[in-house]
Amino acid sequence: MNPTGQSPPPVLDVVSLGLRFGAVAALTDVSFSVAEGELFAVIGPNGAGKTSLFNLLCRVYDPTAGRIVLNGLDMIDLRPHQLAGAGVARTFQNLGLFRPLSVLDNVLVGREHLMRCGTVRSGLSLPSARREEKANHFAALEALEFVGLSDVAGRPVGLLPYGVQKRVELARALVMEPRLLLLDEPVAGMSRSERMEIAELVRTIHGRRGLTIVLVEHDMGTVMSLAQRVLALDFGRTIAVGTPAEIQANDDVIRAYLGQAHEASA
Repeated sequence: MNPTGQSPPPVLDVVSLGLRFGAVAALTDVSFSVAEGELFAVIGPNGAGKTSLFNLLCRVYDPTAGRIVLNGLDMIDLRPHQLAGAGVARTFQNLGLFRPLSVLDNVLVGREHLMRCGTVRSGLSLPSARREEKANHFAALEALEFVGLSDVAGRPVGLLPYGVQKRVELARALVMEPRLLLLDEPVAGMSRSERMEIAELVRTIHGRRGLTIVLVEHDMGTVMSLAQRVLALDFGRTIAVGTPAEIQANDDVIRAYLGQAHEASA
């Protein structure tokens, strides 16, 4: 609560969002808000609209209806390359790393939008450029230490195991100094032990950095162990929004999502 007794405005406010591809409705009338410092998750079975929603938030698609408001500003006019400057960082389900580059260089890419000295100043090695380079290098190393990868900073990222590469992506997102972190299925394709490690890292990032996080994930166990609130989608529509306990007890969610798992194990 602020001094007036009113709740602060949400960091992210999604209002009546819709997305159509011709006659096919990928999303219909989806609304939710994410408070500052909240870890909010989006779940749903395959084809529920999770990826479509994430692509709208990342400005890959333009909605055919509704609004996306970030810190009070309409996101519709933003392009993907402008997200970092607006305070948004994202990770990719399929890694978005530069495989030949070192771990450190991959993380430094996340600082690009914060670099004020141009190519000329950097080329001339002016004092301001040297100070900026030093600050960015320090920030990248600090992010790698945070995710436990200081010892592989100089190694080509493409030679590292998949789970380690996921950590590199998280380090690159952190070094962007975002206000909103979008995580696209961060534990997809991982072993059980890797899933637990990444889930613990996300929990640590949320707890220590106080970041606002939107997590799109298929793995129910990961979501329920991390999220403070959950949006459940099915066939592009909202079927429930609530705490993990409320979502797990919701009959519509059980039928749409949890029921799938029950049938598979039967």
